[in-house]
Amino acid sequence: MFQYKGDIFELAKKGATSFHCSEELWQNPLNVETGMSEKQLNDLRIGWDLLIDIDSKYIDYSKISAELIINLLKFHSIKNIGIKFSGSKGFHLIIPWKSFPKIINGIKTSEMFPEYPRIITRYITEKIKNQLITKITELSKSSKYVKDFQAPKEVMPDIVLVSPRHLFRMPYSLHEKTALASVVLKPEEISSFQLKDAEPMKIKILNFLPDSEEGEAKELLVQALDWAKENKIKKGNSPEKIDGKFANFKPIELKNLTEENFPPCIKNILNGLVDGKKRALFAMINLFRSVGMDKVELEKKLYDWNNKNKPPLKQGIIKAHLFANYKRKPIMPPNCKEFYQGIGVCAPDNFCKFIKNPTNYVIRKNLMMNRKGKK
Repeated sequence: MFQYKGDIFELAKKGATSFHCSEELWQNPLNVETGMSEKQLNDLRIGWDLLIDIDSKYIDYSKISAELIINLLKFHSIKNIGIKFSGSKGFHLIIPWKSFPKIINGIKTSEMFPEYPRIITRYITEKIKNQLITKITELSKSSKYVKDFQAPKEVMPDIVLVSPRHLFRMPYSLHEKTALASVVLKPEEISSFQLKDAEPMKIKILNFLPDSEEGEAKELLVQALDWAKENKIKKGNSPEKIDGKFANFKPIELKNLTEENFPPCIKNILNGLVDGKKRALFAMINLFRSVGMDKVELEKKLYDWNNKNKPPLKQGIIKAHLFANYKRKPIMPPNCKEFYQGIGVCAPDNFCKFIKNPTNYVIRKNLMMNRKGKK
């Protein structure tokens, strides 16, 4: 949390290149703690900004999406919209909290995060979908890009960003991979924007957060809620329907599962790490879910592991990984050797030569131990 402008300058002098900002607005951010109940968070939250994250394979696809969304927002009487380049291949659009009604249908709007932003995002996605497909198809035919029928889906507003305690890159921060600045733009500059315009030494400073009119986004919210009701869109955090190659996944449930069943690499990870913690977290979540570990037990094991790390990961990172992972069906962790060698935890035992994935190790070991128990 910054208290003074000078804080930013001092951190930049020490080498900081990027800062991140909360979509949720808090009475005091320092009072927010992991594990708070929904009521406690609602009491602390004074509002939220609607941030729409547009990302795709190509910057030109993101431009089309951004322009269509802005046109739709203007159609709904929203005049003040903040726009900035994400730093990679997309854009961020923001509608400040001031724009939204504070009570609607007798409900405090501040307490409806992330439900209301998600509904608005899905409403926008649905309304621009046909135009987006048409315009991207036209662009694909007339440009160097190969026609890509998946492209329209990939430039839709990213609802992953609309989640509790999620942060987004602040204006003029540098993107970690491209080293480009997250520059603020005017609506009329989107179509002509080029990546070179975001080079840090060429930027011009503009305010990202617009000076909105009180309640100007009321029509958008009302229309989105009506649309959700008509289409029976459920509120809350229920996972979306899974399709594709994981649609027929059948979860495994192992009996008498203990850490003795884990392969050496996972045991080494559980002892705590100095480097490679995020990769280890990814592997463990997928392993534990793929063998049917209970969610409560899984989370406890991860937080116990994190306490052994030097330094530990921020709890928000673990929560974000869990939130994203539980939105889809379980998949197996990365295969053996290279991935775990990269973290420095691969130490194969005699049993490892029979398996290709940690999940196989756990299943076989569990089966053998249960057979011995029966005998």
